[in-house]
Amino acid sequence: MVTSVSNNTVASGSSNSTLKSVGLTSAEAQQDRFLKLLVAQLNNQDPMNPMDNAQMTSQMAQINTVTGINQLNETIKSMTTQFTSMQMMQGAGVIGHRVLLESNTLSLDAGKARGAIDLQGSASSVSIQILSPGGNLLDTIQMGPKSAGQHTFEWDASAYKEKASPTFKVIATNGKKSVESTAFAQDTIASTGINGRTMTVQLKGRPPVAYDAIRTIF
Repeated sequence: MVTSVSNNTVASGSSNSTLKSVGLTSAEAQQDRFLKLLVAQLNNQDPMNPMDNAQMTSQMAQINTVTGINQLNETIKSMTTQFTSMQMMQGAGVIGHRVLLESNTLSLDAGKARGAIDLQGSASSVSIQILSPGGNLLDTIQMGPKSAGQHTFEWDASAYKEKASPTFKVIATNGKKSVESTAFAQDTIASTGINGRTMTVQLKGRPPVAYDAIRTIF
């Protein structure tokens, strides 16, 4: 009499083991484990009820899919690393260029502080209030009427003695109605680098910022 081993039990155990191994080892180790399980399953199958070809094909397709996904993930990781390195090398070409970033904190450079505003609509009167770190009014720049869009300004900071950077406030009106605006600070790129997978830009007058924080380079 032939002692049989339940085909369904072995197949189920093999399939579950294969599924549990997904993501736990490398692609090569998964393939090796799958082949060992498959051989064990074939050796212990019931001769009177052998494993169905469709079932074997399904399991082989499963491991091939897992292997393909792992290889794709490794390829994407490699491409991401190369892209980040290329981005940093290209970023070296913007060193020394002036940039605008969304901020109302001014950077001081050679006794000057420069910034910009982006008006959402036309304004009959625009003024820039320069404020100390404590919020005290230091100066007011009258820009007069301005159309919608971006406009730059410059403040003489030669007499400014505080260590902390000054800020500015935009007051834009069209008659009695206020006009919405966005404040931008101007600075100069000193260097570029990589923080994890994110490209960073070191500016002369402030801490490093992410590359995507830069709105304009000129």
